[in-house]
Amino acid sequence: MAYTIVLENCTGCSACEPECPNSAISATADGLYQIDSDLCTECVGFFEEAQCTAVCPIEETCIPDPALVEDRETLMARKIKLHGE
Repeated sequence: MAYTIVLENCTGCSACEPECPNSAISATADGLYQIDSDLCTECVGFFEEAQCTAVCPIEETCIPDPALVEDRETLMARKIKLHGE
């Protein structure tokens, strides 16, 4: 599943944005951050842990989106589509 940022918890610190290997994280108009689910691979193929979660200083902010459940194979296919093998 793609990750999502709980906007109510986001402080706008920007720690997550440069860590995303897919450039899936961007600032919103109000200075908070969002994740483009079409680009998020949960860092599959890059890291063992989603980097947004690893660097976010606020717990329960970068979380798996329960509405977008995807298996590892789907996430890896997206990674290959975005970056090649």
